Amino acid sequence: MNNDTLPQLEQLIDQLIAQNERLSNQLSELKEQNSKLVDENETLQLEVLESEEKQKDTSNTLAGLLEKLQSATQAS
Repeated sequence: MNNDTLPQLEQLIDQLIAQNERLSNQLSELKEQNSKLVDENETLQLEVLESEEKQKDTSNTLAGLLEKLQSATQAS
């Protein structure tokens, strides 16, 4: 090896180590974000299910009231 090769190799290794550290930090941040988004998604899905349930209950109540009204109208 010539005299320039070893310092270049050391520099490249240092750069790779620094890049690996940056990528590891980014990966940790992305995993944390993903976990938060998964939790948020689950919460939103539960809210949608609850909303659909309330909407169904309201629809059933309205259908019952309409039926009562129609029965009362026909009886008159």
